[in-house]
Amino acid sequence: MLRVKILISDPLGAEGVELLKKQPGYDVDVLPGLSKPDLLARIGRYDALIVRSATRADRDVIEAGKKLRVIARAGVGTDNIDVDAASQRGIVVTNTPDANTLAAAEHTMAVLLAICRHIPEADLAVKSGGWGRDRFMGRQLYGKILGVVGLGRIGLQVAHRAQAFGMKILAYDPYVSESRAVELGLALVSLPEL
Repeated sequence: MLRVKILISDPLGAEGVELLKKQPGYDVDVLPGLSKPDLLARIGRYDALIVRSATRADRDVIEAGKKLRVIARAGVGTDNIDVDAASQRGIVVTNTPDANTLAAAEHTMAVLLAICRHIPEADLAVKSGGWGRDRFMGRQLYGKILGVVGLGRIGLQVAHRAQAFGMKILAYDPYVSESRAVELGLALVSLPEL
């Protein structure tokens, strides 16, 4: 059986690493934090490279990866991978565009709630021995208007969550039709209007 050697050069969730290690025929090395010279010295032994955002799979790395067939980004985008250099060598470049969509949308809502409810200030006041409830009343999200720039994966998930709070959504996205906006229960506006 042909063994596939995989290098994971950035921190990756243990569950994902274990899934790979359990696959028959896969030899998986997890070596986060390699310096570029160390990466260049090692990459020639591997068929696949898995990165997140710390490792730069630039032209030098790709050229040193004589056996590379795949470079996978365990995250959104490929900005740290020289896609042109990989394509010239016939190396497949892939990513996981939905990897953090829900986390980003939830974080956006958490920040929105924290700001509206003065949570950072109230937390600091309590930790300092004070309180002053009237200072931290805040505002509710219900009935407020939220402007969303771009209805891609994250923007759409933020809009859905804001709608669950009873917010009205105004959005700018030149690629979304008016009929789709109506279907989503939001109003499209120009960027200056937003």
